[in-house]
Amino acid sequence: MEVEIVWLVKAAWITVWIVSILPLVIASIPSSKLNSFRELVLSFAGRGKILHPSSQKFTVPQKFFGHFYVVGVVWTTLLLAATWMYACKMAGGSHVFSFHMTHVEHRFKVWRAVFLLLLMEIHVLRRVIESFYVFKYSTSARMHILAYVGALFYYVAAPLSLCSNIAPEVARFVGSQVAEFIASGKSHSHDFNLLLSISPLMKLGSLQWIGGAIFLWGWIHQRRCHAILGSLREYPSQAKEYIIPYGDWFEMVSCPHFLAEIVLYLGLLISSGGTDISIWLLFGFVAANLTYAAGETHRWYLQKFENYPASRHAIFPHVY
Repeated sequence: MEVEIVWLVKAAWITVWIVSILPLVIASIPSSKLNSFRELVLSFAGRGKILHPSSQKFTVPQKFFGHFYVVGVVWTTLLLAATWMYACKMAGGSHVFSFHMTHVEHRFKVWRAVFLLLLMEIHVLRRVIESFYVFKYSTSARMHILAYVGALFYYVAAPLSLCSNIAPEVARFVGSQVAEFIASGKSHSHDFNLLLSISPLMKLGSLQWIGGAIFLWGWIHQRRCHAILGSLREYPSQAKEYIIPYGDWFEMVSCPHFLAEIVLYLGLLISSGGTDISIWLLFGFVAANLTYAAGETHRWYLQKFENYPASRHAIFPHVY
């Protein structure tokens, strides 16, 4: 069962790459012969101001973005709670590094998954708050229905990818707890100790803390950039207005919130140790998808505003 679940996650990401990222790469090739294909790709991948007019028929409001983050919060919270309980009760608690090396390596992997899910939880919690209280979506802003379904899939697959290697054993643990509760009317109780449930996280390796610092760096700048974007439409009457944003990483690139997203996922990749191909595929998907969207957004800004800052690049300072 373990092999099947692990490979199912990998197969899902490979399929996503073939279905979504490969067309983006082809559409990015600068050839007039690909104009029709490029418009087709943009009709599916675009949203808001870069959505192709021909795809308005098969769209949902862009304010449905909040649905993604609600799903992300609920699913990540469930995974985090189950994995943390498993780590505390089955993987050795605070004595995670006191056993034979093979046990140490396994327990380290479990607590590393807890750490990764904790970072993801911090991320999706902020995004759900922003989607309802920071962003003021125009009533005319739409996204393609396939992009909507794909995003729902993403916020299920992304948190699962961070713990896919231990997900089967965590599932068995949760199943045993549920079965015990059904059989006896109560689960086997353990005295909760906050210190013992946190101290193993303090003993993780340098890669986890370096990755965590990079994650928080991207997280902080994305929060700032989203606040700037949200402030551009303080009143409902401004919902259809487009204004050039300034401040923070907007001084360097047109889509700093996308750049920050790539940075924080890079932090997750580093914190994972880089040994799981699923997390590499997750990071690659985020980077490729947002790079393409940033390029289209940058071109839209250049066409929309005659006085758009010439020094800005699309997403990577001084590069693209």
